[in-house]
Amino acid sequence: MGTSIAGVARSGAMVAILLSGPAWAAETAALLAGPTAGPAPTASMAAAPVEAPAGAAAAPAAPADAAAQRQRSPYWVPALEIFGFDFLLNRVNRRFSSTPEDYRVSTGTIRRNLHSSWTVDSDPFRTNQLGHPYQGAMYHQFGRSAGLDYWQSLGLAFLGSAGWEIAGESTRPSRNDQIASGIGGTFLGEPLYRMANLLLEHGGETPARWRELGAAVISPANAFNRHVYGHGMGLVFDSRRPAYYSRLQVGVMGATQNEPGLATAPRRNEAQVDFLLDYGLPGKEGYVYRRPFDYFAFRTTLSSANGFSNVMSRGMLAGRDYELGKNYRGIWGLYGTYDYVAPQTFRISTSALSLGTTGQWRAGDGIVIQGSALAGLGYAAVGSVNGAADRDYHYGVAPQALLALRLIKGDRASLDFTGREYFVSKVGANPGGPGGHDSITRADVALTFRLTGLHAVTFKYLWNRRSATSQALGDRSQTRGTVGIFYTLLGQDRFGAVDWR
Repeated sequence: MGTSIAGVARSGAMVAILLSGPAWAAETAALLAGPTAGPAPTASMAAAPVEAPAGAAAAPAAPADAAAQRQRSPYWVPALEIFGFDFLLNRVNRRFSSTPEDYRVSTGTIRRNLHSSWTVDSDPFRTNQLGHPYQGAMYHQFGRSAGLDYWQSLGLAFLGSAGWEIAGESTRPSRNDQIASGIGGTFLGEPLYRMANLLLEHGGETPARWRELGAAVISPANAFNRHVYGHGMGLVFDSRRPAYYSRLQVGVMGATQNEPGLATAPRRNEAQVDFLLDYGLPGKEGYVYRRPFDYFAFRTTLSSANGFSNVMSRGMLAGRDYELGKNYRGIWGLYGTYDYVAPQTFRISTSALSLGTTGQWRAGDGIVIQGSALAGLGYAAVGSVNGAADRDYHYGVAPQALLALRLIKGDRASLDFTGREYFVSKVGANPGGPGGHDSITRADVALTFRLTGLHAVTFKYLWNRRSATSQALGDRSQTRGTVGIFYTLLGQDRFGAVDWR
């Protein structure tokens, strides 16, 4: 069963968000500032290899940052942290949850859960699809900040999730929570861990105190290890200076098309704050893709209408770079993706594995085209937004695809298009559910003009459609189209074009 988002917040996983007034501005400015101002001195950078003068003997390579940290942090340290985190989460949920009986754990409930079959639960959508992935992200970041590599931290998150399902709640364990926390949580946790460390490593002129505070907002687990154990744990992760594109948008959206179907009537207008980071863009000389999530894309949108309108992350787990002639650089491989999409009328969340590619083509005359294409298979939850029934959703195995393109014209303008398709089947559905299937299409188009410096204006159109068929309700559809205008603050690299010439 699920853990409440409020419970995760109160137990300390999201405590740093309480500091996000000045910290949010500081962290965003520092991330957007880019690495041009030079990295802040860190323990990991002190151990970084220095290029030898021509003709000199090569110095031995410095130990990897993860290996150096593990000398100071045995495996039992993050395991103990996860145990303590889960204990606090159980106590808080038992005190403040609307269903405290779900958290009255005893040796009897643990023994029963160890021997019972795993189910599919129907806790509130945000609990299962935001609360659980964030809980898994915390597990993952406890491991990463203690020096474990990605795969070790994934294993720790998977075991931590299983431990919560068996001993953190009195209800029977659910496989949908295990996937959301133990797998989707790592696809969310790794970008959060890397963004926090990017802020610490390349903070520009932002004072160290604000960088630490901003990093704590992004990754509380990393901040916990840095400040409780000292900087021997939570050493700043060596990013190897990736090329990245970042932007922050603040604006308003208004509906041009509303067909809510069975959903609660949506608000016509909404204010939004949208953040995007493309990390490890192909083409930078000397940057290699040897570690999971050396390339990733992260995006989140906050809406005045429904809180988190989306949280989306995709990163290359394993793959390699390639070249096509002198004007194209790319990477291809296996990607892990976590998506949470809620455009007021319906919502869908998936944890998936996909095969795909990301690349950049220098087309000439100052025109650059960047893009990603992915196709894969995930496990999804989908349903209508209904204020009277937050449990109105169902699960299924979901083939899915993504096409993202960015056309850049010099440093003056860009045109972005992102299309997503999900087909949620009845395979792996919750017993007693509505049956049938869902087809969801999402298209996002944005035209950005740079005005001066890093300041720009963006015109945006977003279209979402869900077509559903079920034995209980027959055929139905939901559509929402919105158009908006945004102030955009670009990163130091402006539109993110990579120049390898």
